[in-house]
Amino acid sequence: MLNKLLEMKKIALFILMLSITGSIFAQRNGVAPLAKGDHQLNFGLGFSDNGLPLFASFDFAVHKDVTVTPQVNLVLDDDVRFGALVKADYHWNYLIGIPSEWDFYSGARLGFISGNDFDVDFGIQVGGRWYWNEKWALNLEFAGGTGFGGVLGVSLKL
Repeated sequence: MLNKLLEMKKIALFILMLSITGSIFAQRNGVAPLAKGDHQLNFGLGFSDNGLPLFASFDFAVHKDVTVTPQVNLVLDDDVRFGALVKADYHWNYLIGIPSEWDFYSGARLGFISGNDFDVDFGIQVGGRWYWNEKWALNLEFAGGTGFGGVLGVSLKL
């Protein structure tokens, strides 16, 4: 338990340093990668204390700074488990002037994961994207709560 707490503190410090660096080097009047009403498909794989997750999600931009995202997970471990959740994220681009090829966000999630038992999945996440063109981005996200993990994937603006 102490090791997980220390790891989470390291990640929190890394995210704090990343956000400070982003705000120092940010261009003024940055725009968010997604405008209200836009959609984005995300998929990839990750790591967690519960196995190897494969995920797919779909972002709905409900505000220039807020997305709501349903997500499905297939977790490979000793057995195969299925999870579904909904995330809500605040995107910091407009507030701190991050250039539009970057997307830094944080938020909360709530859902479930099946297995031998039916477990609730809730917690927080922080992540970022780098858009290498107008449609495609690399995505990295870390999450904590009922479990700890992260994902690496790609995003496609639709």
